Amino acid sequence: MIFPITTAFYAGLLGLIHVGLTGWVIGGRLSTNTLFGDGNDNSLFKRIRSQGNFTENVPLALVLIGLLEAAGGGHTLVQTLLIVLVIARILHPIGMFAPKNSPRQFACRGGGILVTLGVIAVAAIALLIRTA
Repeated sequence: MIFPITTAFYAGLLGLIHVGLTGWVIGGRLSTNTLFGDGNDNSLFKRIRSQGNFTENVPLALVLIGLLEAAGGGHTLVQTLLIVLVIARILHPIGMFAPKNSPRQFACRGGGILVTLGVIAVAAIALLIRTA
């Protein structure tokens, strides 16, 4: 098994994005004086869900891609999955603040999560094929 250096690099980038999203939530909490929950503030709720969605999906994606890389999966596939994951995770919170039912909401929010799930599915299938 090799050390998944490419995945490790992108995990670092995604870690910084997570820190940014968490700081964004903290800023929202401070500006609305909300210690717990969302205080019925729609903007804070969207920030919390953006961070939550990131936290719910990125770790599994990184584990699958890291295992694929460590198992000798192709560098191009691994790199592509990671680049696409980073882009999707940046787009998702942008879409959370787009006008309701707007093209930007569908492209960024919807596209961000669908692409993230696609990355997870492709990594999972590639890992199953690689280890079968």
